[in-house]
Amino acid sequence: MNNHVSSKPSTMKLKHTINPILLYFIHFIISLYTILTYIPYYFLSESRQEKSNRIKAKPVNSKPESAYRSVNSLDGLASVLYPGCDTLDKVFMHAKNKFKDKSLLGTREVLNEEDEVQPNGKIFKKVILGNYNWLSYEEVFVRASNFGNGLQMLGQKPKTNIAIFCETRAEWMIAAQACFMYNFQLVTLYATLGGPAIVHGLNETEVTNIITSKELLQTKLKDIVSLVPRLRHIITVDGKPPAWSEFPKGVIVHTMAAVQALGAKASVENKPQSKPMPLDIAVIMYTSGSTGLPKGVMISHSNIIAGITGMAERIPELGEKDVYIGYLPLAHVLELSAELVCLSHGCRIGYSSPQTLADQSSKIKKGSKGDASMLKPTLMAAVPEIMDRIYKNVMNKVNEMSSFQRNLFILAYNYKMEQISKGCSTPLCDRFIFRKVRSLLGGNTRLLLCGGAPLSAATQRFMNICFCCPVGQGYGLTESSGAGTITEVWDYNTGRVGAPLVCCEIKLKNWEEGGYFNTDKPHPRGEILIGGQNVTMGYYKNEAKTKADFFEDENGQRWLCTGDIGEFDPDGCLKIIDRKKDLVKLQAGEYVSLGKVEAALKNLPLIDNICAYANSYHSYVIGFVVPNQKELTELARKKGLTGTWEELCNSREMENEVLKVLSEAAISASLEKFEIPVKIRLSPEPWTPETGLVTDAFKLKRKELKTHYQADIERIKKMKFGWCCMKQK
Repeated sequence: MNNHVSSKPSTMKLKHTINPILLYFIHFIISLYTILTYIPYYFLSESRQEKSNRIKAKPVNSKPESAYRSVNSLDGLASVLYPGCDTLDKVFMHAKNKFKDKSLLGTREVLNEEDEVQPNGKIFKKVILGNYNWLSYEEVFVRASNFGNGLQMLGQKPKTNIAIFCETRAEWMIAAQACFMYNFQLVTLYATLGGPAIVHGLNETEVTNIITSKELLQTKLKDIVSLVPRLRHIITVDGKPPAWSEFPKGVIVHTMAAVQALGAKASVENKPQSKPMPLDIAVIMYTSGSTGLPKGVMISHSNIIAGITGMAERIPELGEKDVYIGYLPLAHVLELSAELVCLSHGCRIGYSSPQTLADQSSKIKKGSKGDASMLKPTLMAAVPEIMDRIYKNVMNKVNEMSSFQRNLFILAYNYKMEQISKGCSTPLCDRFIFRKVRSLLGGNTRLLLCGGAPLSAATQRFMNICFCCPVGQGYGLTESSGAGTITEVWDYNTGRVGAPLVCCEIKLKNWEEGGYFNTDKPHPRGEILIGGQNVTMGYYKNEAKTKADFFEDENGQRWLCTGDIGEFDPDGCLKIIDRKKDLVKLQAGEYVSLGKVEAALKNLPLIDNICAYANSYHSYVIGFVVPNQKELTELARKKGLTGTWEELCNSREMENEVLKVLSEAAISASLEKFEIPVKIRLSPEPWTPETGLVTDAFKLKRKELKTHYQADIERIKKMKFGWCCMKQK
C-alpha cells in the first residue's frame, strides 16, 4: 500500500533521440566541464549532499512509540517567535515597530478590462494590470486599527464571532489584523463554498457581521442572506454594490472605507475593550469540506504563533529582501500561515490570483504581464495541482520544439538531475537553458513550498531543475495550525515531507487493520500523531469529533490523530505513504489505497485529473478521469475517432483507448492486479472548486464525485469487463 515514488535520478530522466556518436562526444565535453567546475566548488563550499545526509530528527527515547523531534528542538519545543509576543496583535506590533516605513502589502492597479470572444463563442474577461501599489507596515497598522474600532462601533464585541468570506487580497489581511487586535474571533470561509456550506458556517457560528467583496455579495451571499437570520451588517472591502429591493430588512451594507472612517473618528476611549490572551480563539477556520459539511477548527493565538515559529525556522535568511506572492485562498491554513510568517519577518506580500498569476493566465490579456512577471517574488507557496499544471504545460512546450532544441533541453535536464543528486549546482544550464522556464514565475524565486496534498516525485524534481530553486514539501493540517513538517532547502530527495518542525513532535501509532506498525523493518510505519502547542483546540460545537481526533497526554500536551499513514526514514524525515480514509477493502479481501492508484496515474500527459473509486461490494477499481484536451484529441486522431469534445469523452471506444494507456502505466508503476482500474469514465468538464468536486486546495471530494458519477457507477456494474481484465489474466 506504499505509494512512495522512487527518487532515483535514473527513473525520472527524459528520453532523447541523439546519434550515439554525437552523444558520446557531448558526454565527453560535459564530463570535462564537470571536472573543471567541481574542483573549485569542492574547496569553496560544503557539499549539499553532506547537509542532506545529516540526521534531521531523532526519537526522544528508544521505545517504538517514541515521538520524533527536530535535532534543533530535542531539549524543548519552540512556541514563540519573539520574547513577549504571545498573541498575534503583539507579533504585528513588533513587526510594525521594526519595519515601520517599509512596504508590506501590494496590489496591482487595474488599467483596463475588456471582453474577449473565443473561437467557440464564449466570452472571457481579460484585464490589463499596472504596477503594484504598496502599503507600509505603519499604513496597514493604522487601517487595521481603524477598521477594528469601526467594527466595535457597529456593535462587535470581544470574543464574539465575525465572518470573512472574501477572495485573497490586501483587505483580507487588514481585516484579520483588526480582528486579532480587538479580540474578535475571525470565522473564515472559502470563497468557492456552495450555498448550503456557507449557510451552515454562518449559522453555526451565529455571526451578526460578515466581511466580503462586491462580487461575492452579488454571486453567492445575495441568494442566502435570508437564510442567515442573525446577520445585521455586511461590509464590502471594495466599494458599495448596487442595492436590490429584496434585501432583508434589518441588514445594512457598509463599505470597508466607511467603517474605517467611523473607527478613525471615534474617541481614544473606544480603543480595544479587551486585549487577546494566548489561549483566546483567533480564528475559527472552516475546512474545505472534502468529507461532507465543513467543520470549524478553533485556532488560538498561541496555536498560530507556535506554527509560524516552526515554519519560519525552516526558511534560511528570511527577511526584508524577500517578496512573497499571495494567491492561494487566505481561508486556507497554508496561505494564512505563510503570509503571517512573511509579515512577521519584514517581507513584502504582493497579491495575485490563479487567473492573473502568469503571463499566460486566463484573465491576462495577451501581450501584457502577469503578476509574477511584475512582482518577481523570491518566495511562493503552491498546491500540487498548480505545480502539476506547470509541469505538464512546460513538457508540452518541450515536445513542440524542434528536434535540436528538444534534445538540448533534455540533455541539460538529465545532466542537472545527476548533479543535483550529487549535491552540486549547474550555473551555466540555469543561465542559458532554464532561464526562460524560470521567468514564468518572475525569475527570482529562491524557494517554492508545496503543501495541501502529496507532490509527485516527477513534478518535484522537474520544479527543482527548471525553476533553479529548492522545492520544499510541507505537511500539516488545519487542525495543527498548518504546521507539522517541512523539508530543508538543501534536501533534494523526493517523496518526503521533511522532519518535524521545531514547534512540534511526531509519533507513529500502530494501525492493525491496515498492517502498519511502528515496529516495522526497515522503517517504522503507522498513523501520524502530531503533538505540540500548534495543535488546535478542536472543532467548533462538535465535541464528539473533537474527542475522536484530539487527546491530551499525561504531561498535558495536546495531540492530533491525523488519519494519515507515515514512515520515518533513518535521518528522521517523514514520508506520507497512505491515508486511512483512502483505504478500501474489496469484496475478495484485498485493500486498495485509492491515493496510491491516483498518484501512479495522474502525471500521465493524457490525464489532467483522476479519481479512483472502489467499494467493498465489488472486486474492482474504476476511475473518473478528466483528460487533457490536446492529448485526447491527438489520440483520437491516431485511432481514427472523430467528434466534438463532449462526443469524444462520451465515446466507449475512446474510454477503452484511454484505459489501455492507463493500464500500461499502472503496470509500469508496479500496481497490483486488483489496483488497476478496469473501467473509466471520461469527463469533458474540468473539476474546479466552483463545481464542488474538489476543494480550494484541489483535493478530491470523494463523496461528491461518487454522487456526481453515480449513474456511471451503476452502468459499469452491469458491464462485462473487456481489455483491461483480459490483459491481467
